[in-house]
Amino acid sequence: MTDRDFMRRAIQLAKRGRGFTNPNPVVGAVIVKEGRIIGEGYHARCGELHAERNAIASLREPARGAAMYVTLEPCCHYGKTPPCTEAILEQGISRVVIGSRDPNPKVAGKGAKLLREAGILVEEDFLREECDRLNAVFFHYITQGTPYVVMKYAMTLDGKIATRTGASKWITGEKARKKVQKLRHRYMGIMAGIGTVLADDPMLNVRLEGKKSPVRIICDSHLRLPINSKICQTAKQYPTIVAYGSGDWEAAARLEELGIFVVCVPDSAGRVDLKKLMQVLGSRGLDSILLEGGGELNEAALRAGIVHEVKVFVAPKLFGGEKAKTPVTGMGISVPGEAKMLSLEKVSQVGEDLLLEYLVREDGVPPDSRRGDDTA
Repeated sequence: MTDRDFMRRAIQLAKRGRGFTNPNPVVGAVIVKEGRIIGEGYHARCGELHAERNAIASLREPARGAAMYVTLEPCCHYGKTPPCTEAILEQGISRVVIGSRDPNPKVAGKGAKLLREAGILVEEDFLREECDRLNAVFFHYITQGTPYVVMKYAMTLDGKIATRTGASKWITGEKARKKVQKLRHRYMGIMAGIGTVLADDPMLNVRLEGKKSPVRIICDSHLRLPINSKICQTAKQYPTIVAYGSGDWEAAARLEELGIFVVCVPDSAGRVDLKKLMQVLGSRGLDSILLEGGGELNEAALRAGIVHEVKVFVAPKLFGGEKAKTPVTGMGISVPGEAKMLSLEKVSQVGEDLLLEYLVREDGVPPDSRRGDDTA
């Protein structure tokens, strides 16, 4: 096996932590001695041991003189767990191969520097692009302080998210819907608009055993959320946030009595200011959001510039109809040159449906090292 094989094994391990480590990164580590893997591990949950320490805990023989392959620069500070650099030094590991550089100011080059100063051979940026893809969410959140937003919707081949009567169950097949459940598990928050809630009365939870449900965020500009909705009735079971721009304070108080966190973030028109909302959510520790909005909220999110990725499930169906709903509504643009530009990252087949995954271009410039986390 080669260095690439060992780092790719570390990448595979890191993916096991998806959805459980937020707002921490996903990280994998492999310890190799004389060409043999003698220990491996990954960061399994926020607050628990990091990948390096889990790999050390799994050692089948002493690691003195061994090499460690780790997808992200080892931490060198005390947080909820001791620094990983300390454990690496204690084990007598002689070489550390690092994939991604950690943008966290508490680490940012300090971990690699400390190891080098102790006489360890350190190699950085090994398979960096592949390792960076693991932590698009973490890199954005740790540097910007706001959630990484992924817009997700399902549509027919003619671009419809519902029929002319508003019916939308089901556009995609069972395998695609199961994939969506896994996506919900991966992100800390799930956001929808009041239109979606009034039309579908969704739960917005995860219905897969062993997976966690995200914090539910409802954009409800004028506080129209019904008290008897599933969102309200399950607010004590699933953390819920309602954002509004204007409305009756008594309505807000009734929601708070149900255990809902209510936040007023108005724009000049009395609607929800999505940029302000992202600041609030970031301050509450939410590093990522899966946006499952209707056409109106999707358009507002794109216009506000808060969307970083777009994941589209395309079903082999045709609905037709001028009144059938589309993924992005609003006024629309005047000329093609004003279009929001995307960069295609991945195309995959999920049952009979297609999943198209894109990164949103920033100021029209294609992303380079910024990559979304794949859904494999």
